[in-house]
Amino acid sequence: MNLQVENGRPSETEGRSPREMRVYDFLDSLGVDFRRVDHPAVATMEDCIAPKAALGAPLCKNLVLCNRQETAFYLLLMPGEKPFRTKDLSSQIHSARLSFASAEKMEELLGVTPGCASVMGLLNDTAGKVQLLIDRDLMEEPTFGCHPCVTTASIAFPTEVLLRTVLPAMKRNPRLVTL
Repeated sequence: MNLQVENGRPSETEGRSPREMRVYDFLDSLGVDFRRVDHPAVATMEDCIAPKAALGAPLCKNLVLCNRQETAFYLLLMPGEKPFRTKDLSSQIHSARLSFASAEKMEELLGVTPGCASVMGLLNDTAGKVQLLIDRDLMEEPTFGCHPCVTTASIAFPTEVLLRTVLPAMKRNPRLVTL
């Protein structure tokens, strides 16, 4: 698959979702330079191989988790190739019985559907109900890649920009974890 990498937002917006365009508006408002690639919808990390190669950046795995009572919610960003074990995370955040949040909760809290979870979904969590957790290994990468809240595009920019510009603008202070 030969994917075309573009700089910045798409010039043609017809057929693009409002949530995707909101991500581009946000990044533009911060002056963030990013690369973008459009691609067929991806559902698994294996599907992300071509976008990852085109961007030259790892695309992170994004998991929306909650405790059993559904009173605490987490967005976990981790390297795509790393396996996720609940017990590895539970002990670090002192929350037993973690499970995946329902599609309804994802829509309510982050404005995304399953498969579309991304750090960019935190734009929709204006109440700050979702705690951001980032695996330390992801922060070692020079470039950060994610979806703009849709599974048909991927974006990448320096990891330093995520930490020093994007997350502060979202009023987010991530908790680093080791998985």
